[in-house]
Amino acid sequence: MSLFLCPKCGAPLEQTDSVYVCPEHHSYDRAKEGYVHLLPVHKMHAKVPGDSKEMVASRRTFLESGGYKLFREKLVALVLEAVEEQQSPTILDAGCGEGYYFRGVEDGLRSAEKTPCLMGFDISKFAVKAAAKRQKTAEFAVASIFHIPVADNSVDCLINVFAPMVEAEFCRVLKSGGTMIFAVPTERHLYGLKEVLYDEPYENAYKETDYEGFDFVKREAVTGTLTLTDPEQIQNLFRMTPYYWKTPVEGSRKLAEATVLQTEIGFDFLVYRKK
Repeated sequence: MSLFLCPKCGAPLEQTDSVYVCPEHHSYDRAKEGYVHLLPVHKMHAKVPGDSKEMVASRRTFLESGGYKLFREKLVALVLEAVEEQQSPTILDAGCGEGYYFRGVEDGLRSAEKTPCLMGFDISKFAVKAAAKRQKTAEFAVASIFHIPVADNSVDCLINVFAPMVEAEFCRVLKSGGTMIFAVPTERHLYGLKEVLYDEPYENAYKETDYEGFDFVKREAVTGTLTLTDPEQIQNLFRMTPYYWKTPVEGSRKLAEATVLQTEIGFDFLVYRKK
């Protein structure tokens, strides 16, 4: 039985090698990479929603170089702390992207001799395809974070790295006492990049910590300095950020000419427990 639900009727899905099907005979083809598309057409706000193939490829190349390794290590530690007493926790990556952080979480759990149930989803089919190719022991789906095809009270730990906060849905799928780990950029994250892109660089907004249905546990900041000397890696970093879509032409030109980029980087990890 799959961990995902039918997006049409909400019934459990049975998983085979080639298809997912519910008791009402709604069926969804399983891609050769192993993921399933559970985003109904009427929930798609674009012909191809989410990150493009180019953005996913750039993010994968940059992340695999180790530029954000310190953030993955902290996330793994927080997940292990959250499920310390559980042998087979269910972990949901809400907005999994190409799977860099989720693979780290799985490696950490298995190193701790746990046998997790792993499920991830993203609205970008390119991201999910990349994630499913490299993490065969997890279930992946193309789905909306605003309508998560997962049962109520079924998840022990939910992780969210730079994806939208949808507190009602996250609260619904988490078990009572379950943990949510929400990663957001610190105020100075990528400030050096923005100094190149914009005449008036700005700091990121500080995220408040109160969400309905959750008790706030703690905030842990992880910061560092990133120095890139490969112009292609500078562009990969740029392409994986939202600034890629909203930077003036002159800012993009200046960055394209840069041979060195030094910038502050930082994630705030906000940890919550469902009431």
